[in-house]
Amino acid sequence: MVKRDRSKRCFYWGLGVSLFLLGLQSPILASPIEAISPAQLTSLLEIPPLGDADKFLPKVAEYRLILRLGDRRVYYYEGEELIVSYPVAIGREGWETPRGNFEVFQKVVNPTWQHPFTGEIVPPSANNPLGVRWIGFWTDGENAIGFHGTPNEELIGQAVSHGCVRMRNTDVIALFEKVEMGTVVIVED
Repeated sequence: MVKRDRSKRCFYWGLGVSLFLLGLQSPILASPIEAISPAQLTSLLEIPPLGDADKFLPKVAEYRLILRLGDRRVYYYEGEELIVSYPVAIGREGWETPRGNFEVFQKVVNPTWQHPFTGEIVPPSANNPLGVRWIGFWTDGENAIGFHGTPNEELIGQAVSHGCVRMRNTDVIALFEKVEMGTVVIVED
């Protein structure tokens, strides 16, 4: 019985000190042995009602990529503010870059590329068709489409790929650092 009373006193004393450190003056501090009711505790702490926690959570910026095929540019937004845009190459006729709403599902540094027709594997190198970064946003379970670098930067601005979005290596590195898994990718005309 003595142990229980002592642990109870320690709990309430610790609670009182915690509230004091939070800047809450309370009768608890004057009498740390007294019990406090849940109603008294609730009146001392600002507890959000159910469904109204937004004012207690940090503001999270919504980042997204908008790929405008007609502009041949990808735009990176934080909320409604345009942060940066980059020129791109897109899918050629018959291999169009898919339109719609997607999410980044894969990020790879120095990717390996497998030729879609011959199966040849091209390891990371200066001649790798994927360049130095890969940011995947579409897949059918077998094939994938994403943003990637290219050793042929002179083709940026054209419709030349098999559906992927080619970027200058320096640009895809910068974009890679900005996007996270789950970043929304909107592809529109």
